[in-house]
Amino acid sequence: MSSLYTRSKEFTRNRKSQSDSPPASPSPTAKTFRHERLSRLESGGSNPTSSESYDRASARARREARLASLTSRVEEDSNRDYKRLYESALTENQKLKTKLQEAQLELADVKSKLEKMAQQKQEKTSDRSSMLEMEKRERRALERKMSEMEEEMKVLTELKSDNQRLKDENGALIRVISKLSK
Repeated sequence: MSSLYTRSKEFTRNRKSQSDSPPASPSPTAKTFRHERLSRLESGGSNPTSSESYDRASARARREARLASLTSRVEEDSNRDYKRLYESALTENQKLKTKLQEAQLELADVKSKLEKMAQQKQEKTSDRSSMLEMEKRERRALERKMSEMEEEMKVLTELKSDNQRLKDENGALIRVISKLSK
C-alpha cells in the first residue's frame, strides 16, 4: 500500500509540474497518436460506455481549459511584467533626466562663479599693478622732493653761514666806523 501511495504521490507531482509549465505545441506525430488513441477509445476497442467517454471528454475539455487559462495568465503576466518594466524604466529615465538637468544647472552656476572670481582676480591684479605703479611714481616724486629739499637745506645752511659771516663783517665794519668817527 505504501508503494502505491508513493507512486501516486510522484504521479501527481509530475502532473502538477507539467501543468505548471506553459504548454509546448505538440509535434505533428504526437497529434496523430493522440487522435488515434481518441478514435480507438471512441470507436470502441474496449467498448467504453457513454458516461466514460463523456467523463474523458469533459476531463480533456477541463484540461484544455486549464492549459488555455494558464497560457493566458502567463501571457498576461508577461505583458504586465513588460509593461511594469517599461514603466519603471521610464520613471527611472525621468528621474535621471531631472538629476542631469539639475547637475547641468549646478555646473553652469559653478562655471559662472569661477568666471566671476577669475575676473575679480584679474581686476585685483590689474588694480594692484596700477596701485603699485602709482605708489612707485609717488615714491619717486617724494624721493625727488626729498633730494630737492636736501639741496635746499644745504643752500640754506650755506646762506645761514654766509649771513652769519656778513653779520660778523657788518659788526666789524660798524666798530671800525665808530672808532674812526670818534
